[in-house]
Amino acid sequence: MSDLDTAALRRALADQLADGGHLHTRQWRTAVESVPRHEFLRAGFFERVIGPGPTAWRPVPAESRGWLVRCYDDESFVTQVAGTIAPADIRGEILREPTSSSTLPSLVVRMLEDLQVEDGHQVLEIGTGTGYSTGLLCHRLGDDHVTSVEVDPEVSVRAATSLGTCGYYPDLVVGDGLAGHKDGAPYDRVIATCSVLAVPPAWVEQTRPGGIILATITGWRHASGLARLTVGDDGTARGRFLDGTVSFMLARPQAPPPLGMLPDFGSGEERRARLAPTLLTDPAARFVAQLAAPRAQRLTLPGPSGTEHVLLDVDAGAWAALLPGGEERWTVRQGGPGRLWDDVEEHLLRWQADDAPPLAAFEIEVSPEGQRVAWAGA
Repeated sequence: MSDLDTAALRRALADQLADGGHLHTRQWRTAVESVPRHEFLRAGFFERVIGPGPTAWRPVPAESRGWLVRCYDDESFVTQVAGTIAPADIRGEILREPTSSSTLPSLVVRMLEDLQVEDGHQVLEIGTGTGYSTGLLCHRLGDDHVTSVEVDPEVSVRAATSLGTCGYYPDLVVGDGLAGHKDGAPYDRVIATCSVLAVPPAWVEQTRPGGIILATITGWRHASGLARLTVGDDGTARGRFLDGTVSFMLARPQAPPPLGMLPDFGSGEERRARLAPTLLTDPAARFVAQLAAPRAQRLTLPGPSGTEHVLLDVDAGAWAALLPGGEERWTVRQGGPGRLWDDVEEHLLRWQADDAPPLAAFEIEVSPEGQRVAWAGA
């Protein structure tokens, strides 16, 4: 396909993002129309295999039939699995977890709009990935104003190649993005394309007063919210969560510990649950539960009377198992130090008593003492 045809694909993508309410400003529209996304997917990508059983992925090589047009779909593409495996490394299907991806353009652009950059700003990007969002930042601000940190050396090299092909040469750093990049500080804006359990103190320290940090706060139960914080003169960052659903892969150093040998969920103290675990299908409720037990992972197990919902804090050794009963009643068994489901119920009942505010009503503060997240008035 000719350069003229790929320009048409870029314009069509910009039109789609604008019509969807994601793309608002002229500068970012120009960037979307100028930066060729397919150049950042030259190594191909993985597509999900639809079917029963565990999630499988199969490679879609670059230049294969339909590849170029798909590059301009508003879709996320997995570009690495299991920490090292690229699409060119296998044939057939693979049953491993994704570890790097090209985020759907509507989310990329929405976050860049939410970042509120201005000419001359210095931006730190955490998570280079394929380099597409880095390229958009370079087009908008200029190479000298963009620093991007990537933990995976091979991913960073591929991104550098793609960016160079497009004529962009930002400061690309291989390292732990949770530590930021002190040598380029202070920054006017920090944006994370991975999710984090908590905003790292280094990001706050490396952002100038009045600067903005945009990051997805998540947990080991996969409840996420996009937070925008402003750094104050006192070194504390404060802000709120933004509307809309946001999901990113968790920063690799913050991955949950292996479950290991499971406890005996038939033991422990038993009582009737005041709340059902099915409440946690609501994203805001799941986020509240995550605040109550931040180190707990969730799993489901088959039981004699139906699916059992389990919370397990591996490091603390605490657990809670909820078992279905008749007439939509649930029983909870809890063991180990502390009582996980007691803590979850306490938070959820207070949240319900405050009219169950949405995630956009939550506030976040990051100070030297740590991170605090709560809904307004809590």
